[in-house]
Amino acid sequence: MQIYGYCRISTPRQNIERQVRNIAAAYPTAHIVREVYTGTACQGRRELDKLLHCVQPGDTIVFDSVSRMSRSADEGCALYEELYGRGVTLCFLKEPHINTDTYKQALQRQVSAAPSTGSAATDRFVSGVMEALNRYTADLAAEQIRLAFAQAQKEVDDLHQRTREGIMTARLNGKQIGQQPGRRLHIKKADTAKALIRKHSRDFGGTLSDADCIKLIGIARNTYYKYKRELRDIMT
Repeated sequence: MQIYGYCRISTPRQNIERQVRNIAAAYPTAHIVREVYTGTACQGRRELDKLLHCVQPGDTIVFDSVSRMSRSADEGCALYEELYGRGVTLCFLKEPHINTDTYKQALQRQVSAAPSTGSAATDRFVSGVMEALNRYTADLAAEQIRLAFAQAQKEVDDLHQRTREGIMTARLNGKQIGQQPGRRLHIKKADTAKALIRKHSRDFGGTLSDADCIKLIGIARNTYYKYKRELRDIMT
């Protein structure tokens, strides 16, 4: 059986080592899986997908919190149920009440003995009560799991809302957020490359072909032609 610790941060500016330390302290033998996830659909969660593909029944995945597994309540609950059904143990350091072991214990505490009172009517009544209690226990455990993921999603939604409100307030106060429309980002490396293009390219009075200029300057082909277009725009 293998123990994995999954650590995820939303932006490269965040420090992933806090999660690593927390998991390593609780599970010293855990194999740590790190992921920097920007939230873009094209990037996805590659490291988590790899982990889910290779994890086996009896293995354990440790998360610092449910928000590291998923910040969508629906997605988190669906993944939880899938892994539980596959026999994978899930541990959440900040929400231990929804660990799969706790969920399993709640289900195992269900009453299973068939009543035998000698009265068919009484037996049916008692069986109905026991079935209702068992269903309530299972639903209550599942609801605790959903609430944990819903809370994680709410925290993220609230953060995004505060960010939008902060940007709106800043704009109302006259602050510039982001790059001004129509303004080009000034990069010194681009200036150097353009100077070399103007000096050596045949299109600007030099002696070198485009292919030779690209080799000389050491830039990508698309970037080279982009700079040429910008130089023509300036000169016309």
